[in-house]
Amino acid sequence: MVYLIQLEEGPQMARPKNQAARRNEIVAAAQRAVARYGPDGARLNRVADEAGLTSGAVLYYYPNLEDLLLEANREAMERFYEQRVRMLGSLRDDPAVRLMALIRSGLPSGSDDAQVAMLCALGGSAGNNPVTAALLTSLYERQVGMYQVVLEQGAARGVFTLAQDPLTVARNLVALEDAYGYRIIAGHPSIDGEAAAGLIADYARIATGHALTGS
Repeated sequence: MVYLIQLEEGPQMARPKNQAARRNEIVAAAQRAVARYGPDGARLNRVADEAGLTSGAVLYYYPNLEDLLLEANREAMERFYEQRVRMLGSLRDDPAVRLMALIRSGLPSGSDDAQVAMLCALGGSAGNNPVTAALLTSLYERQVGMYQVVLEQGAARGVFTLAQDPLTVARNLVALEDAYGYRIIAGHPSIDGEAAAGLIADYARIATGHALTGS
């Protein structure tokens, strides 16, 4: 007689095809934990609670909590630079279209956007954490450079008539992203993603001398 024993699947028995999905879930849980408790409060048990797992299960995938938190930071930062650079490459070669796409993609999806909430929490602690400060500064400068390239291309082609030098305009655009992003995460009653994109675009119109309509 053959006995069939059904074993409960634990972390050590997770199928290879599910490994990547489980890691993504844990990274997302770490982002929520940082957003909720701050970078210093995102302890292992809190990350596990956010993921709906035991602490041991989290450690199976990420034996070092600091490595997990760095991965959570890296993924959020990639969203606002590497992914946007790839997006620009997929758009038609029109500086106005690219500028508006950058503005829209730089804002949170809503007040429950955990990645942006995490970045806001990191920003609040950056003054006491040199590593976090360096990471956020690097992200800011890369985003500025991304905008600057689009602005310079538009000016070189006569599409934009810039009111200030490209670097200044680019810095202001990223600063507006950050400011309105925070307001969205804070649940401002009259500023959602659409309203914020419109407000940033209003500045961009003044700064570029372009109507940016239909973009």
